[in-house]
This record gives sequence, structure tokens and C-alpha cells, in this order.
Amino acid sequence: MKRSIFLAFAALLVFVGCAKKAEAPLVHPGWSYNTVMYEVNIRQFSPEGTFKGVEAQLPRLAELGVDILWLMPMYQIGVEERKGTLGSYYAISDYKKVNPEFGTEQDFDDLLAAAHAAGFKVILDWVANQTSPDHVWMTEKPADFYERDSLGNAIYEYDWTDTRSLNYENEAVWDAQEDCMKFWLDRGVDGFRCDAAGEMPVKVWERIIPDLRKQYSDAYFLAEAEKPELSAIFDATYAWELHHLMNDMAKGKKGISDLKEYIARDAENHRPEAFRLMFTSNHDENSWSGTEFERMGDAANLMALLCFTLPKGQPLIYTGQEIGLSRRLAFFEKDPVTDWSSNAYTTFFKGLVDLRHNNPALAAGEKGGPLTYLEGYPESVLAFRREVENNSVTVVANISEDPVVLPDGTTLPSWGYSIECK
Repeated sequence: MKRSIFLAFAALLVFVGCAKKAEAPLVHPGWSYNTVMYEVNIRQFSPEGTFKGVEAQLPRLAELGVDILWLMPMYQIGVEERKGTLGSYYAISDYKKVNPEFGTEQDFDDLLAAAHAAGFKVILDWVANQTSPDHVWMTEKPADFYERDSLGNAIYEYDWTDTRSLNYENEAVWDAQEDCMKFWLDRGVDGFRCDAAGEMPVKVWERIIPDLRKQYSDAYFLAEAEKPELSAIFDATYAWELHHLMNDMAKGKKGISDLKEYIARDAENHRPEAFRLMFTSNHDENSWSGTEFERMGDAANLMALLCFTLPKGQPLIYTGQEIGLSRRLAFFEKDPVTDWSSNAYTTFFKGLVDLRHNNPALAAGEKGGPLTYLEGYPESVLAFRREVENNSVTVVANISEDPVVLPDGTTLPSWGYSIECK
């Protein structure tokens, strides 16, 4: 039975309803297939910037409908060579302690318990590639825990001057990382988003993640990387190529043929059951590359829709997107969002979340419906259907700045779309 059909004649129109194969398939947690992830920037989430500040907003996030709360790094961070006033969340000085900026150990446990009671899964941002220069391991562990230059100085990558790179040729580092991850899994967290996972040797993850799965079978693991081989280890990997392609499509530099080529290539490179994290913003993009409005302009909502409807996708909403936050958040300073009042963006993203939850055809990985392109549409229109037994979702999207007339005589506006759910 047809459930809903609607046209988006404006960017903020409200919803009304609606690889390469490895020998052994990866088994995801059963709860994870139709979920939507929300990235919580603790420092900027409230004027206080604390665990309690996040806990107070759990009812609002529950109303939005998101399922997984990804907490940006909440561990104790370094002081030595700190950037800015408050420092980077990603320069960890002790993996087993919370950042006192955010509250106490009990405050964290209270947030975790409250989130679970509200039905959320909670994953932590795991920063395994490097530590701060004053991490406890600098004095507690042998010198070969860190990569060092010819003079014996611990080194860093890129412009990460507030960090020092761990030495993953030393398997004792692997053991130490796994021990710390178990510490938080034993405490009750539901998994990890592993920062800069592609910067580390794949062999490290090939041991650590399966080891953790043996003991924590319901845990979820996300890699900030796009290496196909990591899709055989992690539940999800980043769809970075898609993200940059969408930025270019919004600027008219790329088009539908490029998107179709990407989808085919992604299907070849990543196993059928792989989840691919899809997003129009996250903490890195917002702070360093600009908001989705800076990068995508009027196409931002359409690109968000694609993140919720393309194959394999596990969609992400970043702090503030659900209210249309149109500014970059400072990375090393206090720069809180102070007004979380619901608006048309809130309704838009809630509609996307509902669309995801109500349509099994949009599930991530192998449980979602395959993509079928629909013919007979104008050149600037992307039309596709995803279908599983008893459910189908049809998307018709105008990938252009000009209105377009569809075969049935209706008009899609610039960056407009229609969705039909059955």
C-alpha cells in the first residue's frame, strides 16, 4: 500500500512520511542496521560544555530520533604544547581518565546510564594513532612505544605538534591500546569510532577488533578511513570520496554520471555487508572546511537526503545540523551552541530519521535494498529505487540549480526532490 509521496519545492520543506567479498561475511550487531548516528561535540554542546550539559539534552535528541551517540574524545588531554586555550580533544594524556573540563568520572557514568535508559547506544572517539607529548606512557613505557628520530626525540605527523606518534611496529603498543579499549567496554560503552584508523597498519586492527568482538559481540566499530580492507574488520568506514563528490556536485563541478561511477566503484571496492558512514558535515569539516552551507549552499538538504538513501549508507548528523547551525565551531576554544530551539531544519532532519527507521529498504549493508536507476527523466535528474520485500523507496532528485519538468508534468525546483515510499 502506498504510504506517502511528496515533493520538495523548497530546501526546507517538511517530510510528511514516508566489493570485494571476503571469505567470511562480517556480522554486524543486530541493532545497527537502521540506525542514525549523531556526533556530540561535548565542549560546544552547552554553555557549560560538560557531561551534564549533554545529559540535559538527551530528551531533545530522543525526540529527533537518532540512535547512536558518538561522543567526541572525552579523555584527559595534554598540557604540553597545547593548541589554543583549551587544547585539542585528540591529544590524549591518559586513555583511562575523563577530561575534567567535562566533569567527573561519576558525571560520565551518569551520562552513559541516562543515555542507555533513553534507548541510545553510546560510542567513544578512540584516538589510537598518537597521544599528547605528556601522555603517561611517555614515562611509564619504554622509549620504543613511540616513533623517534635519529636523536631519540618522539615525532609527530603533519602539523599535529601537540601530539606524538605511537610506534605500531611494537606489538606491546597494540596490547596497551586493546587493554584501554576494554576498560571502556567493561564500563558499558557500546563501541568506538576509531580516529585516523587508516594512519595505522591494517594488521593492528586485524588483531584488535576481532579480539574485542570475541568478548563484546554486540559492540560496534567505525573506522575514520576508506581503505577497502578495513571494511572486512570494522562495521563501518568513512565515505570520504562521496562527501567530496557531493561538495563538487553542489558547485556544479561534478554531476550525476560522476555519482553513478562512484556508486559502482564503491560497490566493487567494499564488500556487500559493509556500512559506509555518509555525512554532509562532521567536526573536521565544520571547523576546518566550513559548514555544509558554505560548501554546498542551497544543495545541502538534497545532499543530506542522499546520505540517508544511498546504498550501504549509515547516516551521520553533526552537532548543530538539526537546527541549521550556520557557523564554524572553534576547535581549541569554548564556542558553544546556546540556542537549540526547534525550527524547519529540525523537522527536516527528523523527517530523514523517520524515513530511515520506517523503511527497511534503506538499511545499511546487505540488509538494504539494491539500487535500481529509473529511466526517462531529464538529464539533470537522478532517479532511483531501493526495494526489499514489502517495502520500496523511490527518490527523484534534481541535481542542478535550475527547475526541471518531470515526465508527469510536475516541476522540481532547484535542488528539489521527491520521495515515494510503499
